[in-house]
Amino acid sequence: MKICRYLTANNEVRIGLAKGDDALLDLSPTGMDSVTALLESSDAAQRLANLGELPETPLADVKLLSPIEVQEVWAAGVTYLRSKDARMEESDFSATAYDRVYDAPRPEIFFKSLPEKVVACGEPVGIRADAKWNVPEPELVLLMNSLGDIAGYAVGNDMSSRDIEGENLLYLPQAKVYHRSCSIGPWVRVGATEEEARLWEIRIQIERGSETVFDGAVSVNQIKRGFDELRDFLFQSQLFPFGCALLTGTGIVPDDDFTLEEGDTVRIHIPGIGCLNNPVVRV
Repeated sequence: MKICRYLTANNEVRIGLAKGDDALLDLSPTGMDSVTALLESSDAAQRLANLGELPETPLADVKLLSPIEVQEVWAAGVTYLRSKDARMEESDFSATAYDRVYDAPRPEIFFKSLPEKVVACGEPVGIRADAKWNVPEPELVLLMNSLGDIAGYAVGNDMSSRDIEGENLLYLPQAKVYHRSCSIGPWVRVGATEEEARLWEIRIQIERGSETVFDGAVSVNQIKRGFDELRDFLFQSQLFPFGCALLTGTGIVPDDDFTLEEGDTVRIHIPGIGCLNNPVVRV
């Protein structure tokens, strides 16, 4: 089952349940008025399975919003072997640190975005004006409630400036956290287990004009660490009263001679969830 936040023709924000590929069911008659409240429930999938007749709306008549409402967004790094290799290629200075964190008991986890800064599907993601090597990072997102339960999954894009990060590890916040650097959505998959999620494939296509300039895919099963392991480290000595979102790392890294350009379009697809599309602007 997949849910979303959407804006009606009357500019009302509502929660919807996907019905096929072209329509959704309006959940407002059930009293479900936020993604957060639904994820906080003990069994969101069961609640959604026991619904009666609901108003149906064509997807073409609504605007899909980011499913992130009040949740902080964090990210895990170097969870795929390909990501480790790419980070080591960025800089000899940082190579040893990235090599060590891949095999270390403690994962790399860092703050990514405030909820109000998360970019929705269809809205522009940004590349830094002071960077020359900018890439998208397609990732599976874990949506957790305040108890730390993994209650849903989404598609995410952790935009990164590789030259800034490669110059010095201490520049990581500037390389990762800036205007329009995080996109999540538009759907949240509920009711799936980690075993099911690890069967999914993450695919990214980058279009420039009418040409596809990059196409890549990776299995979610290549994430080295277990989802519960990542969750446990994130929640250690932390409180998330509204839950949180965690980007789980990327296993798809374009060649070193590739960088995003303004006007590109980034499309990230996970079959179990949906597709996240964003044009690129310079910020």
